[in-house]
Amino acid sequence: MTTANRNVDVQAFIDSQRFSPFQWIILVLCFLVVAADGFDTAAVGFIAPSLLTQWGVTRASLGPVMSAALVGLGIGALAAGPCADRLGRKTVLVLSVFFFGVWSLAAARATSIESLTVLRLLTGLGLGAAMPNAVTLMSEYAPARIRAVAVNAMFCGFSCGLALGGFASAWLIPHFGWQSVLVAGGIGPLVLTALLILMLPESVQFLVLRKRADQRVRQILKRIAPAHRFDGCRFVAAEVRTADPRAAAGNAQSPLAVVLSSRYRFGTLMLWLAYFMGLLIYYLLTNWLPTLFRDTGFSGEKAALMTSLFPLGGIVGNLCVGWVMDRVNGNRVIAFTYVLVGVLVMLVGRGLGNQWLLGTLIFLTGTVVTSAVTSMSALAASFYPTSGRATGVAWMLGIGRIGGVAGALVGGALMGLGWQFGAVFSLLAIPALISAGGLYAMLKRVPPVTSADTDRGSLATEFYH
Repeated sequence: MTTANRNVDVQAFIDSQRFSPFQWIILVLCFLVVAADGFDTAAVGFIAPSLLTQWGVTRASLGPVMSAALVGLGIGALAAGPCADRLGRKTVLVLSVFFFGVWSLAAARATSIESLTVLRLLTGLGLGAAMPNAVTLMSEYAPARIRAVAVNAMFCGFSCGLALGGFASAWLIPHFGWQSVLVAGGIGPLVLTALLILMLPESVQFLVLRKRADQRVRQILKRIAPAHRFDGCRFVAAEVRTADPRAAAGNAQSPLAVVLSSRYRFGTLMLWLAYFMGLLIYYLLTNWLPTLFRDTGFSGEKAALMTSLFPLGGIVGNLCVGWVMDRVNGNRVIAFTYVLVGVLVMLVGRGLGNQWLLGTLIFLTGTVVTSAVTSMSALAASFYPTSGRATGVAWMLGIGRIGGVAGALVGGALMGLGWQFGAVFSLLAIPALISAGGLYAMLKRVPPVTSADTDRGSLATEFYH
């Protein structure tokens, strides 16, 4: 089939094609990037019990180590977008994966809390830059009709990485010490860096917008649709249309002004509150579950294995909640999910007597916590108009990272005060219900989303059906 002697809108062309083996390769590579991100993010949580024993430090002193990577994640995420717009998605993604691999290897040689904290902060910078670029690249290569499914499937890599960290730690630490977990978290990304350089393409939209060589675009599109010929054609990228009528009239607000305008301010604050509390729960459990299990009498190996059930549940939850959000009001779906979080953490705190029951409850808790937090990005994307959508989502993620840092620090403080397993889990019902309440309050106050506010290929349905 020939596509010669005419303009080719690269995104429209991708949207019109089937999901090719070449795009499956991109999905797998981005999945592996997110999996490596998950492994390295949770690594300190798995080595924490060994650090307490070998270094003789207090639980509270591990709080800064736990939160250092999360601080780096926030900074790296904010910087990644502008860098990728100038240098390219692939370039920034490759560099970020390379650097968080290098700094993880360096962290394995740390000899003090202070040096480990600094090295985890540097690791976090790479981790924070990797995630948004993997999401962007996958979104730009997925056809609009299956974009949400492709991105959600890629996000499952994070839960797989967390679970792999638990299984790997259970075997590595008894045989090779806690340093081996960080070594594995460094070698994996460095091997992945080579694969990304060799196999991952640059975004065709970036190449077209930056007026890069048509030959590169032609080669990429040929791999998606081998039957097409592109000799003599001109590649273009459709302009991003604005949904704000004032922008069309030449009186556009800045994106941040849209996000904080009277129309969206209340919803913005509620999204920030819900995501902050969600990540507080998620990262407190991710970082401190191994230590909590050790305190209840579990061996190091059993503690790591039991902890690995928590992120494993997210693989199921991400896809299920996303599927329901496509059919039911997304705001209500996630609010209800947070209510389930509150119920389940209360049950976990009372389930120590039976290991099978406890394992099941940990799996279910991980399912609902992970799916609620992950789905917040799609919820925010459906809330804001085009003119403020990217800023609205990015600021929600940035505020949420503060919640992640708070979760790590709160966990350390509770451990230092001697709080036990059941008390910690019961306390987590409070932020879960606050998140649910904030999202429910939006139903009474948020403006309805109109068809003019929603782009084709949006990741989520409207707030109001």
